[in-house]
Amino acid sequence: MFSIAIRFIRYDVAKSFGALAGIIISVFLIGQQAGVFIFLTDAMRSIVDNNKGYIWVTDETTTNANQLSPLDVRKGYEISSLPGVERAYPVVVAAVGAKFANGTTGGLSLIGSEAPAFVGGPWRLYTAKNEDMIPDGALITDYYDSKAQGNLKPGDYFEVNGKKVYNAGLTRGARSFGGGLLGFTTIERARYLGNVPTTQVSFYLVKPKKGVAESSVIQQINQSINGVRAWNADELSQTTVKTVLATNGIAASFGSLIGFAIISGLVIIGLTLYSAAIDRIKDYGTLKAIGATNGYVTRLILTQALLFAILGFIIGRLLVEGFRIGIAKSGTLFYFPGWFEYALFAITLIISLGGCVFAIRRINSLEPATVFRG
Repeated sequence: MFSIAIRFIRYDVAKSFGALAGIIISVFLIGQQAGVFIFLTDAMRSIVDNNKGYIWVTDETTTNANQLSPLDVRKGYEISSLPGVERAYPVVVAAVGAKFANGTTGGLSLIGSEAPAFVGGPWRLYTAKNEDMIPDGALITDYYDSKAQGNLKPGDYFEVNGKKVYNAGLTRGARSFGGGLLGFTTIERARYLGNVPTTQVSFYLVKPKKGVAESSVIQQINQSINGVRAWNADELSQTTVKTVLATNGIAASFGSLIGFAIISGLVIIGLTLYSAAIDRIKDYGTLKAIGATNGYVTRLILTQALLFAILGFIIGRLLVEGFRIGIAKSGTLFYFPGWFEYALFAITLIISLGGCVFAIRRINSLEPATVFRG
């Protein structure tokens, strides 16, 4: 069976290449779009996912960690007074404008956290340490944002809202969604640079006392303090992504592109294999004339499709990996979860095997006697 399938594939190299190319293109487009979608959803929940291990306390209306309403600092005192709470760490997020030495301007989302623990940021430290934010004017920026920030290097000075600061070090791959580039500093400096009142914070990260269940503290906060909502980090992460996807067309856009890749793959494979089957109809008729059953012929065509699927998946997946590595150099970082590899291969099989349905139906309807007609 396998050797015969190879012979049929080699019979018309051009059509075989066309079928293979259709699968490769579909795999690449699906992987490419899925990868960018994974990057965007990771960015949506980045601030939450990089601050797990704490209870999040936000304004009661918040369902998106990228859009935070200010909290009164007195809420922090109330939280800290609860019996199950060890400490509540305040974090300030401030949107600011930056101007760099070469004249480049841009937006910056400053995340200010409290020394010396600096709970809430920074994360993915590269050339910097937390304590590098302590000196006057110190900010930590991201390695991948250097080009957008006028080729900013560690030690370089620039302006934030007209105030002089300097780049104290780098993170690598700290991303945000919809809030500009990220910068990290102390909570006092974030307030100063972002003109945030000393009476306000963006959210609290709460650490329960040892031996106290997180769910118990969340319940205490939600039942006893008005105007706030306590979240498990995983729950807020998922809610953030759902809220963002529900309020824009990202999911529909990527979903339609992936759907188009699948449909186009099915059409290309279907037309190519059907055309190839018609070209070799006498060969199939000969097989049936010497005793081959419809089941045998079906398996023969499916074997060809399976070979196309396996080879197309390998080549397409290698191209996707090349794409992933290539755009990672600009800071678009993503990694495919294990289940995605299986799902992508399953889709490849569906495209390839589904595309040969018309060819199978045409050959199965073939009468062996047609081989002997002039």
